[in-house]
Amino acid sequence: MNTADAKRVLETALICSHQPIQPRELRVLFDDALGADTIKTLLEELQFEWTQRGVELVQVATGWRFQSRPEMREFLDRLNPEKPPKYTRAAMETLAIIAYRQPVTRGDLEDIRGVTINSLVLKQLEDRGWVEVIGHRETVGRPALFATTRQFLDDLGLASLDQLPVYDTEQAQANAFAKLSAEEDSAQLSIEDASEEATTSENDNQPNDA
Repeated sequence: MNTADAKRVLETALICSHQPIQPRELRVLFDDALGADTIKTLLEELQFEWTQRGVELVQVATGWRFQSRPEMREFLDRLNPEKPPKYTRAAMETLAIIAYRQPVTRGDLEDIRGVTINSLVLKQLEDRGWVEVIGHRETVGRPALFATTRQFLDDLGLASLDQLPVYDTEQAQANAFAKLSAEEDSAQLSIEDASEEATTSENDNQPNDA
């Protein structure tokens, strides 16, 4: 099979898949005749070939997938004008703290936010698949340690936590996550758009020296 045909097979498999796929899993398409490194190279070539289209090929935490570009969101939303309710700001602030400070306990979250964390907030984030308990802190009461999941990274279109935007303040982090849509059926959350809005909001709140 030549390179063009191999890329066509990969392209078709990824477009038809409902979940991201790892290069090692894609080897079965070629009866293991192609190695994972070769497949990754082909994926990167495909990624480049789709750069001028409304859909992009991206690598996220659980593999590779096709998804709509963030700038296409406003047009796609017109197909479904009734937006589902978004998560509360408290939930997004809690998620931001977990994402940037993980692993953390409920006590840590309450210390950072300065308010009591409602159990329903954590349950909501766990039910959505963004947060999970990864262990317990060896201290009195052995409180649960919360961390983000691979699903969280997938929904943000990120391959690792290292790709999270860097902010100077905790408030800016919270602002970014507060802007994220919480649509259950969304394939992607626009972290880039949220980052820009959070930065703008942070700058607007800076005191004027004049």
